[in-house]
Amino acid sequence: MSAHPGRPPLLKRLSPGHWTAVVWGGAMGFACVDEFFVLPGDYVRDGQIVPGFDLTYVSAPILLGAAVLVLTACRLLRGRPLVAYGLLLLGSALGAALLGQADEFPLVQFLAPDVALYFVAASTARRTSACAAGMALTVLMIPLAVRLSGGGSINTSAQLAVALTVFVAWLLGNSARQSRLHAEQSRAQAAVQATTAERLRIARELHDIVAHTIGIVALQAGAARRVIDTQPARAREALGEVENASRETLSGLRRMLGALRQADTAGASPSLSDIDRLAAATTAAGVRVVVQWHGRRRPLPPDIDLSAYRIVQESVTNVVRHAGAHSCLVRVDHRDTELTLEITDTGRGPGNDAPHAGYGLAGIRERVALLQGQFTAGTRPEGGFRVMARLPLPQPTPHERPTPIAS
Repeated sequence: MSAHPGRPPLLKRLSPGHWTAVVWGGAMGFACVDEFFVLPGDYVRDGQIVPGFDLTYVSAPILLGAAVLVLTACRLLRGRPLVAYGLLLLGSALGAALLGQADEFPLVQFLAPDVALYFVAASTARRTSACAAGMALTVLMIPLAVRLSGGGSINTSAQLAVALTVFVAWLLGNSARQSRLHAEQSRAQAAVQATTAERLRIARELHDIVAHTIGIVALQAGAARRVIDTQPARAREALGEVENASRETLSGLRRMLGALRQADTAGASPSLSDIDRLAAATTAAGVRVVVQWHGRRRPLPPDIDLSAYRIVQESVTNVVRHAGAHSCLVRVDHRDTELTLEITDTGRGPGNDAPHAGYGLAGIRERVALLQGQFTAGTRPEGGFRVMARLPLPQPTPHERPTPIAS
């Protein structure tokens, strides 16, 4: 195992200044080898014979000054890019003059400014990087203009190639900057969407947990108030149901808050198998809930299992709070490719006198949409209200054996 598991690779550990210094040092070494060892002898420059192995060009002060300028530029490249780039160009010009190449910049001598320009374009605003590119082209053009004004000749193709590297370095750096900005925007949008989705999920959970219990508490408290003088035993029983429902909701809220504080929420969420207990609690509160199971049961994914329970819970809560019905029917149909939930009642449905009933239906619709299912809700021709949700199920694996459910 590596001693530094989080350490980035070498190519990323080097800063832009380090890369620029390494490239400049390598370019100077290559130019020295090319100037003094690869092509010894004489060659013709501007019609005159010039020695190709002339040590008189070598000047220690010039070499030291160029190195100081380049190293200073490398240190300032992040904080003051334009100042650093100007010093780098000056150091590169002195390096070229050291080898007698200041009148025409060879490609190898301009590699360090190209590398630095890439980093400037990748990390600064477009106006700043364009100014740096203009500085580089100006440094290239000035000695050429001086030679042409003095009647000298220039290697047009070679100098155009050097100028082209400036454009390429700027384009690559600017493209890297745009890609980074786009990635940052995408991450920011993803974070906002994740936060919004989590807020909606928490809102649905709070609504589903609290609304059902509040409906039962209101129903039982009203019954206790009506019979507290004539039937004290019945009133005590109703108040006991209020206490039990309140404690259960408090436990659910505590589980939910604990789940928000911890990454692992296994075992903290209800499932479709808890519908019978939900029906018993609602029946005890005064609204009879009949549950019918159809099809062959098999394990459900956790998100579908929780959503199915919440859909039934919210539908039953709407019956208790808004329908004015004495009973409702819950049908759970396990099919091979989908889970169908149908909740019907014979009440009046969420009419205009219950303006907040739509919040629960909106939460159900969101849950079903997240699972790529189908949702319908509305009044029935024969009277009452019906909620139906179809949730697609993943195909069972060969080793899964469905458990039959008695109708």
